[in-house]
Amino acid sequence: MMMLQRHLSRTRLLLGSLALLVFLTSHCNLLTNQACAQDTVQVYILAGQSNMEGKAKNSLFDHQASAPETKEFFAHLRDGEKWLEMDDVFINYLNRNGHLTLGYGSRDRTGIEYEFGYRMGKQHKDPVLLIKTCWGGHSLYKKFRSPSNPVPDSVLKQDLEQQVKNVQRNNEKKDRNDPAPTADEVRQQYGDSYRMMVDEVTNTLKELDTRFPELAGKKTNIAGFVWFQGWNDQYNGAETEYDHNLRMLVDDIRKEWKKPKLPVVIAVMGQNMSQEAKGAMKVIQDAQIGVAESDEYKDSVRAVRTAVLVDKAAEELYPNWRQNFEKWEKTGSDFAYHYMGSAIWMTRIGGHCADAMIELVGKD
Repeated sequence: MMMLQRHLSRTRLLLGSLALLVFLTSHCNLLTNQACAQDTVQVYILAGQSNMEGKAKNSLFDHQASAPETKEFFAHLRDGEKWLEMDDVFINYLNRNGHLTLGYGSRDRTGIEYEFGYRMGKQHKDPVLLIKTCWGGHSLYKKFRSPSNPVPDSVLKQDLEQQVKNVQRNNEKKDRNDPAPTADEVRQQYGDSYRMMVDEVTNTLKELDTRFPELAGKKTNIAGFVWFQGWNDQYNGAETEYDHNLRMLVDDIRKEWKKPKLPVVIAVMGQNMSQEAKGAMKVIQDAQIGVAESDEYKDSVRAVRTAVLVDKAAEELYPNWRQNFEKWEKTGSDFAYHYMGSAIWMTRIGGHCADAMIELVGKD
């Protein structure tokens, strides 16, 4: 009899433990906003040159968010009369960090990060962190050149000779005595932005607890990489190497962060707007699209054609913007190579890059 009672007690204890385990498991699945569903921070790296910096003026966003003809387009990014500050999406852009909201582009400007972060925040139960690493005027051929793609000695020699001549000419013109660069100094210029990008990501994650106290103690997962660049590779024949250089970049960032299939989204050059791309721009566009569609990368890389997302109103006004400045400043805010500083165009690009990333992350 006593043996039977002990057996029954053990059975009840086991059943009770199983019931508790089932309850805790389902409870954790339901409470998606609690710590059990937020142990990991999903990190997205946004890299490139000036257009990744973001050149749409905040004042233009402010105007279009209240103008009858455009306010609906921005409604999802508004919190009453203010811009939405996202509780679960964070951003680090060089010396600035915080909750994602308007204004994380160049000074008093915004780029694709606002809409991109908004959509990725909706996609993930975990908190999202965007790390922007971008500098204006930096080419993939030189500044963003990746480690597995060293510059040939013949190119280095030619570049050194040209830079020495430039220093000598400037010294003569301005009566200066600046030293000429050395071969090692010129070599260090290649890949400089790539190294700064890696350092920025490394330091941000290392200092996560201090830069973002709300994320303290959480794990981080580098979930994706967005590349928005191309303008400075249109010159001196650099466009002919763009396909190769981009493939090397993708391979090297995957090695760097130990993610063999890291999802990559390429925002394809689109400054041609509604016109057909020609010359070096067409070569770079074809390379960017070709990499994404190649057998090697088609399952893990996507290309977003930005030209088809053009802000038609800004495109129509742009040729004569100086003569219609009052109307122009309510439509665009920069030059054509900066996507006319269009808040609508930047937002569309960010949204489409997010949709492409969500497709890849879903597969992963």
